[in-house]
This record gives sequence, structure tokens and C-alpha cells, in this order.
Amino acid sequence: MTLAETVQDVIVAEEDVLRADLYDLLAALLAKPPTRDLIDRVAKLDGDDGELGRAIRALTSLARATTETAAEREFNRLFIGAARGELLPYASYYMTGFLHEKPLAVLRNDMARRAIERAPNVFEPEDNIASLCEMMAGLILGRFGEPATLAGQKDFFSTHIAPWAGHFFADLEAAKGSLIYAPVGAIGRVFMEIEREGFRMGA
Repeated sequence: MTLAETVQDVIVAEEDVLRADLYDLLAALLAKPPTRDLIDRVAKLDGDDGELGRAIRALTSLARATTETAAEREFNRLFIGAARGELLPYASYYMTGFLHEKPLAVLRNDMARRAIERAPNVFEPEDNIASLCEMMAGLILGRFGEPATLAGQKDFFSTHIAPWAGHFFADLEAAKGSLIYAPVGAIGRVFMEIEREGFRMGA
């Protein structure tokens, strides 16, 4: 985990648990190179015939064929590299062209307001896509206090995720270094569209 959590004993609707599960999956895959255990869990997923389901099935198929070493090599090529990876998965970069800019400051203020704290052993800027997905899952499930209302979730999503995450996931899907991460990009891209439409319909 990249965030400090205060888990509450709460009841969350099944559809919201599924949303949080998908945010958590994206966070796990994008925070660091996937472990063998995570790859094995992904290999057991299944999806329907919709666009999201097909992307999940594509990821599952690749997970069954990959090794932990190959997945780590791909992750490093995409996000770390010798100097920098092929992609910079930060809100500040996508929204301003630079790291550590106003979107990060706005996020840190919002995190303080919502009592969300970065774990003490994590030094990655908080506006990376993995942390933002983890925060969304936590807000839905009540990991940082009471579960956020739909309006509170929409506010966080609209401010910190919607302006750039779809673009990032499309870039990940099309990245030269993406193999197993191409369907991760597709999953994220489609899910962001579903979330945006869901919040619009629920407004």
C-alpha cells in the first residue's frame, strides 16, 4: 500500500465494491512491478463480451503466458528506464507538462482535508496514477474514514483523475514498450469512460 489507512466496518453496495476492486487492481499493477502472486491472481480473472470485459480477458491471457521477470522488465521500461521511462504517470506532468506542479499541491490539500496520508516509507509524488486509483478505492470503501458520498467521489474524480487519466491510459495502451500493459491501458481507458458517464448520470 502507498497510503496510510483507517479501515471502517461499513457496508458498501456490491457495485461499488466492484468499482473499488478495479481501482485497486489498477493501483497494484501500476505502483510497482507485479509479483508472481499478483500475476497469478490476474491470470484467474474473467470478463464478459463488453469492451471492458474483452480487455480483462486479454490481460488474463497475457498474464498466463508471462513471467515475473518479463513483467518487471516491461514495467521498468515503461515507467523507470535508465533516465526516465517511456511514460510519466503523474497528474502534474499530464496537466502542465512538468512534475511537482499545481495539480500535486491541489491534491495534497485535498488529501489533508479528507484525512488521507501517504505511508511513511513511500517517496513517490502523490499524484501518480497508482496512488490516485488507490485513493479512489479507499474513498469508495471507507478506508480513510466514512465512505465518501457519490458527490464526494465525483468531486475527487473530476478534480484529480478525469482531466488526464484517460489520456494516460490511452498512451499506455499504445506505448511501444507495452505488451502485458497494453490491456492494462485499455482497462483503465474504458473504466475511466464508465466512471465519467456514471458520475454524469448520477449528478
